[in-house]
Amino acid sequence: MSTILVTGATGFIGSNVVKRLVSEGFTVYALLRHTSRRDLRSLSKVIEHIRFIEGDLADYHSLQSAVEGCNPEVVIHLGALTPVRLSFENPFPYLQINFYGTVNLVHALIERAPKTRLIAASTAEVYGWQDKNEPTTEDATLHPSSPYGVSKTAADQYVQMAGKIYGLKTTVLRCNNTYGRIGESRFFAEYVITTMLRNQNVYVGTPEHVRDYMYFEDHVNAYLLALDEKAVGHVFNVSPGNPIKNIELAEKVAELLDYKTTIIPNSYPPGYPMRPSKFDTDCIVLDSSRIRRVLGWAPSVTLEDGLKRTIDLWKSHIEHE
Repeated sequence: MSTILVTGATGFIGSNVVKRLVSEGFTVYALLRHTSRRDLRSLSKVIEHIRFIEGDLADYHSLQSAVEGCNPEVVIHLGALTPVRLSFENPFPYLQINFYGTVNLVHALIERAPKTRLIAASTAEVYGWQDKNEPTTEDATLHPSSPYGVSKTAADQYVQMAGKIYGLKTTVLRCNNTYGRIGESRFFAEYVITTMLRNQNVYVGTPEHVRDYMYFEDHVNAYLLALDEKAVGHVFNVSPGNPIKNIELAEKVAELLDYKTTIIPNSYPPGYPMRPSKFDTDCIVLDSSRIRRVLGWAPSVTLEDGLKRTIDLWKSHIEHE
């Protein structure tokens, strides 16, 4: 079985990718920074079946040592700083982790090319402003609309460059909004669900903006399929194709929960970090026909079913707070 190194292994998607890899019988290494306290709760169910190796995306030499130490056939690079809204006021960590961290990892792998493959997480946010509000293909010009988006665009392009210039075997996945988190309510779908479960007012800052929400299991499936050699050299959009306005998502959750309190459009919650919404991207919906054709990926969870599953998880979680 292949040996796989995962960066960002303790994150939401990373931990679920690790769980799937373990269940599929892969030898899995998780990259961890050297810290005095590590939160490994997200990996508690498989912690005896994975191996930890120290390394820091900000330190090229530590990545070089980590790669040499575990000798992976594939690196799945999921380590990143992700909350878009926080990047406006403090962009520097995003550039350091998302861009320079990716550059460090790429160069730690280049000397192993083409032995070791790199599967790198990009994001739908790289597309930013587009001329038409329609599903965007991988060939569209990138116009990121946030410091986060810029940092991920630079990383995305660097990975592709390394594939062409240095011969590194690369795959880039640009995934749309993912939901289904438990214990983390900062993202929109989870915010709406948890706030309604607590019968509090729900604020929808950009009610008319359209997003395509993907249940996390479908996100994880894309990474497992990307292990196929057919994925090498490709950039793939991953998007389920169920675009919905933010206000409509809030109304759908309200209907599922029989929520009777107030939905407040065009306003953010008190204390919400600054985000210049008038410059925000109106529509982030991706055309995922390429990954469907090449790798056979398809969403397995409908939006309504995914929301119901997430609601059930949060009901139990909130009851035990």
